[in-house]
Amino acid sequence: MSELRGACIIGQSGGPTAVINASALGVIRTALDTSCITRVFGAANGIRGVLDDKLYDMDQEDAAELDLLKFTPSSALGSCRYKLADPDKDDTDYKRILEIFQKYDVRYFFYNGGNDSMDTCNKISKYMQKAGYECRIMGVPKTIDNDLNGTDHCPGFASAAKYIATSCAEVWQDAHVYDTGMVTVVEIMGRHAGWLAGSAALASLTGCGPDLVYLPEVDFDMEEFLADVKEIYNRTGKCMVAASEGIHYADGRFVSEAETSATDGFGHAQLGGLAVMLAERIKKETGAKVRGIELSLLQRCASHAASKTDIDEAFQAGKTAVEAAVSGTTDKMVAFQCSRDGGYKCEMVLQPLDIVANIEKKVPREWINAAGNGIEQPFIDYVLPLIQGDAAAPTEYSLPRFAKLKKIVAK
Repeated sequence: MSELRGACIIGQSGGPTAVINASALGVIRTALDTSCITRVFGAANGIRGVLDDKLYDMDQEDAAELDLLKFTPSSALGSCRYKLADPDKDDTDYKRILEIFQKYDVRYFFYNGGNDSMDTCNKISKYMQKAGYECRIMGVPKTIDNDLNGTDHCPGFASAAKYIATSCAEVWQDAHVYDTGMVTVVEIMGRHAGWLAGSAALASLTGCGPDLVYLPEVDFDMEEFLADVKEIYNRTGKCMVAASEGIHYADGRFVSEAETSATDGFGHAQLGGLAVMLAERIKKETGAKVRGIELSLLQRCASHAASKTDIDEAFQAGKTAVEAAVSGTTDKMVAFQCSRDGGYKCEMVLQPLDIVANIEKKVPREWINAAGNGIEQPFIDYVLPLIQGDAAAPTEYSLPRFAKLKKIVAK
């Protein structure tokens, strides 16, 4: 295949993670070092930056600052939650994207995100093919929810899992200080998939794990839940619960009474308040002292607890995306193919965007105990290799030293 010369754009979309910028660095650094890529742009706030013609000139960034992206949480280029319409019904956005691509001679487009971001990537790829504009488009995975189809796991998940397990172990220690009874409920992110909540069970390896773990893969029963809590509390004087924000009743209703009418740009319900709601029910039922703790955004931005394995794989995903595109590949997402027998190994592979977009990968039912209130060993065996290694991030004044980009808008 003949060499394709032209500029590239890297955009970030959806909820940030502790390692999403490591993937961006993998794209940016590899693209800057690739002769057939003439310019490297970062889209301000994802696809919105393309539509608004607001692209950062990454060639003008200091190399040392770019390197710090590996240890900088959140989305350094800015993110968005913007859903592109079906191009057969409304191609306004697509025409604008093509106009911007032509203006800057963009021949490579990399989009770093989760399920909905891969949908965006897929739609743009198909439109460019239909329009006859040669542009190689690659998805770079990202989501702490770990629910992307076609890949063993997702960059960002491991670091969030490590933070959750660590926090649960620390909270367990605090909850066992006094000789009085106490119940603790920890609310963990995860709307439809329970990978994050399940990761709380890793804390059990320290002897400080939750007594009960609830995932959205199993229908929730309030009466059974209260009975489980009472039995453990009456027997031990303590009880720690880890629950996914997305646990729901058999009829599909979310347990959280704080589900609001608000949705994000992709129509997903905004959840919250589960820990407080469950704490109130437990207190009324048992009379015990109860604390409800919502980890909230800390789960996805705690770079101080990032897994080195996660950082390295995230960077490699971005690097692989560029190398594959330059070699002639398009319409794919970088995915992880892993083995755990005889030691953990991870290989970068490419998956068609069609099988990734808008499909959620759930925790296998057999990895959850029969009662639906705990985690089985295969889950632990799956997650444990992913959280290995410490970030060894640079500091200044004993505080994290994050990347400070110039963000010079391209002309």
